[in-house]
Amino acid sequence: MLKLSGEILAGHKGFGYDDDVIDNLTDELIAVKRLGYSIAIVFGGGNIFRGGTWKNQDLSRVTLDSIGMLATLQNALYVAEVLEAKGYSTRVFSMLAVDKIARHYSPAAASEALSEGHICFLAGGTGNPFFTTDTAAILRAIELNLDLVLKGTKVDGLYSDDPRKNPDAEFISSASYQECLVRKLGVMDMTAFSLAQENRMPIKIFNVGTKGNLEQALLRADIGTFIHP
Repeated sequence: MLKLSGEILAGHKGFGYDDDVIDNLTDELIAVKRLGYSIAIVFGGGNIFRGGTWKNQDLSRVTLDSIGMLATLQNALYVAEVLEAKGYSTRVFSMLAVDKIARHYSPAAASEALSEGHICFLAGGTGNPFFTTDTAAILRAIELNLDLVLKGTKVDGLYSDDPRKNPDAEFISSASYQECLVRKLGVMDMTAFSLAQENRMPIKIFNVGTKGNLEQALLRADIGTFIHP
């Protein structure tokens, strides 16, 4: 399972899509696919809309989060289409009922698509407001009995402090769930983290902005931070 924020797709533009970023990302997905891995992907939607941080908090959070879930579907459709143009078969599943543009998600349907060799996009978050796409990624990985959740970020992994503010921040290459709690390391939001801990789903956090790192995060122990039972 690969979890990426929507902001990753926007690159330096901050909104929408940076086609160079998406070109590089899809090339890296293809490289991993060629190694024989099955790939499921969950995107955030922050490059289009962030429901939980929308400035007009007088509006319904349920509606705002629904708009954010639709943004994740747009991201999935776009990246899937780029992969199709490069000759790689994809399937886009959605928790929201949008049957004209995406298949409705079920664990059985997604598992079958993965076994057939399709790169699968799981859009629409959990299908419910108040839950992050991090939680959706962990939940889907557990449902599909996947081996690992890769979380692509803009830094090399977990640090003892924010490395952009503290040059002395310690890089942490490996940590147990309990260590993360004791040291208050921000792996994911607590709902997502608790779900991973309870189901012993390992997580690896890596810098997706470094070219070739998606493949290297899978193959090398010294790339990224490994979170484990």
